[in-house]
Amino acid sequence: MIIGDKREVVIENISKAAENGDFHTKVEVGDPVLTAEESRQIIKGYLDNTGKMSFRTKSYVARKMANLLTASLNKNTEIVGLENVENLSGGAIITSNHFSPLDNTAVRFLTRKLKKKRINIVSQETNLAMGGIIGFLMNYADIIPIADDKKYLKKDFYMILQELIEKGEYILIYPEQEMWFNYRKPRPLKRGAYFYAAKLGVPVISCFVEMQDLPEMDTEDFHKVKYTVHILPTIYPDKNKTIKDNSIEMCRLDYEQKKEAYERIYGKPLDYGFEAEDIAGWTGNSHGSYTA
Repeated sequence: MIIGDKREVVIENISKAAENGDFHTKVEVGDPVLTAEESRQIIKGYLDNTGKMSFRTKSYVARKMANLLTASLNKNTEIVGLENVENLSGGAIITSNHFSPLDNTAVRFLTRKLKKKRINIVSQETNLAMGGIIGFLMNYADIIPIADDKKYLKKDFYMILQELIEKGEYILIYPEQEMWFNYRKPRPLKRGAYFYAAKLGVPVISCFVEMQDLPEMDTEDFHKVKYTVHILPTIYPDKNKTIKDNSIEMCRLDYEQKKEAYERIYGKPLDYGFEAEDIAGWTGNSHGSYTA
């Protein structure tokens, strides 16, 4: 399912950003842009409302909607590497590549296979300003907003993560930061997810989602895409290292695992020179063959 218009413009933005090595920049057009005050109000509203019955009711509805959407979008999704998490207990942070507003459904599909009732998703606060059904899901489907607010990150955000981890829940954090539409390659990772994993003393469930083009068309310009969720070896913090050193090492290991997975899956070395086939499903790709 393709969400968003001006995909050709977005692809051009991805091409320029990749060539310039600017891997964490925003490439989407038309996303909400917030002032500092608007950002604070969204965070305040979230913190003020999460304990209310009305919020819980909407979250229940949103979770049901997200589960139905997950089942619909992932009928052909495969999961590889379950043995890497079969002995895992307690809470954990999940990392994955970020290429669609709906890519979290692939991770939700995985966590439901692991008998988890929900997946908590860290998302930029600007996404909570979206309208329509997507906006409803962004506000209530177990989303934890993140913002460039040191006080919030140090106190409230951390306490939210801590409470969820203590309940044995999983938290999805995208270390690539911004979403790059249908971009197949793993990008260099930001360290935040690993900082919180190290501080909370929990493992990182490392995932990489493979995208393969299908013969059927999704839109005039894009083929439908099949997902395969690859669960890579779990990354644990070292009790003998500092939080900072752990976060650096865990981030490095996760990037290396995702890089190795990309090269193994797609059969070529990872480099960031842009090619049309970097965008899954796009009819502008050059390989001309499709994998069912």
